[in-house]
Amino acid sequence: MIHSLYYASDGVVRTDLPPEEFAGALQDGAGLLWVDFSATPAETDEPILRGVFGFHPLAVDDALRESHVPKVDDWGQYLYLVLHSVVYDHDEENGAHVDTPELDLFVGPNYLVTHHDQPLAPVDRVWSAIQRDERYRRSGVEYILYLLADELVASYMPVVEEMDDAIDHIEDEVFEQTGPKMLARIFVLKRSLLRLRRTIAPQREVLNKLARDDYAVINAKSRIFFRDVYDHTVRLYDITESLRDLVSGVLDTYLSVINNRMNEIMKTLTTITTLFMPISFVASFFGMNFFQPVSEPLKNWTTNPAFLLTMILMIGLPVAMYMWMRRRAWT
Repeated sequence: MIHSLYYASDGVVRTDLPPEEFAGALQDGAGLLWVDFSATPAETDEPILRGVFGFHPLAVDDALRESHVPKVDDWGQYLYLVLHSVVYDHDEENGAHVDTPELDLFVGPNYLVTHHDQPLAPVDRVWSAIQRDERYRRSGVEYILYLLADELVASYMPVVEEMDDAIDHIEDEVFEQTGPKMLARIFVLKRSLLRLRRTIAPQREVLNKLARDDYAVINAKSRIFFRDVYDHTVRLYDITESLRDLVSGVLDTYLSVINNRMNEIMKTLTTITTLFMPISFVASFFGMNFFQPVSEPLKNWTTNPAFLLTMILMIGLPVAMYMWMRRRAWT
């Protein structure tokens, strides 16, 4: 769906301006036009972006058909930016899933064009804010760009906090629950943090360029706002790095717990095997035909020294070995 906000130089405010009137609004140098393309087909968007706004075909192709990491391209009369929002989906069984939908922006001297393939909450919040407060639209296009960038970066913090809580839960459960599900949750969380890092790092550089480089469509006085957003992004990047270290530590702890449990199991099995080894030896030894067969040993066990010796050895040796292993702290 195509939405539009047009603030004319004479103070008239119009919403949902038809595409046929975009060209006339662009001629109003003192006005402001924001057109938002939300989940619209490329066949509808391309004629407007290329024919009405006159954007370069490569920039239009990037916005409509390709997915990019955050970047900024200076086309002289306008800027083309790629920023990313974040969507967090937490499943108690499978763990945290993070998606980073793309937001493409064209920023001109008196217009702003945004394009995204799915609804984005930060865009909706800024859209509602500039309709409520007239000061926002009076500050120019670059201030609306700042609001969008600030909302996008701010949307990361709740996700980072929820992922931090998810790591705390896993740390508490890793000593009690082991198995493929727990390992899958750890790896999903690790991949999600890696995806955040791959998005935040280039987005930080984009905001740094907006705060320091000289662009024709961004007023020098407005750079300080982007510097503030850049500082927030740097903090987010540092927090994400810390969380990645925590997840790596959780994974190491999980593997240590698994190894310790395996060692305990092997220790128990080894103890049982060791205790039964003398019994097996005695039974095998006296089962050979080296001695005269004894008939009905249970009836004559008081007068049968071989049977008595066998029973003493079969009972006494495991007990003696167990006491010896306990003294050496092997069990």
